[in-house]
Amino acid sequence: MSPVADERDRIRAAMDRILRGTPERSNGALTIVALAVEAGVPRNALTQRHTDLKNEFYDKVRARGGTPDSERRLREQIRRLMELRAADAEELAQFKADAEALVGALHQATMENLHLGQQLADRHAVIRALPTQAPLGG
Repeated sequence: MSPVADERDRIRAAMDRILRGTPERSNGALTIVALAVEAGVPRNALTQRHTDLKNEFYDKVRARGGTPDSERRLREQIRRLMELRAADAEELAQFKADAEALVGALHQATMENLHLGQQLADRHAVIRALPTQAPLGG
């Protein structure tokens, strides 16, 4: 029997043990990693050479009404990422509102500064326009 055929037999036997809930070498998780450990083959044997057996394993898990652990973890990660995205969207909306408020405050301060500068210039003009008085007593 060739090593590849032997691998396939070991993978199928490992698949049966995991699906029966009687793993001998692995933790029995419904993952390709656990299946590879249980079969005594490298993980890439399932992800590169025997993708049909990997797909068969996942199909059998789904047929039993279960969800492969990898899919469950991915769904959980997607849920967390969607929550983070929603929180980021809220934070971004708040930043935009804050930026608009700051632009408005800056515009108001600039206008007040211009107005005060104009008042000061007007006062200086009035002071310069006053006649100069001769010193008293002289």
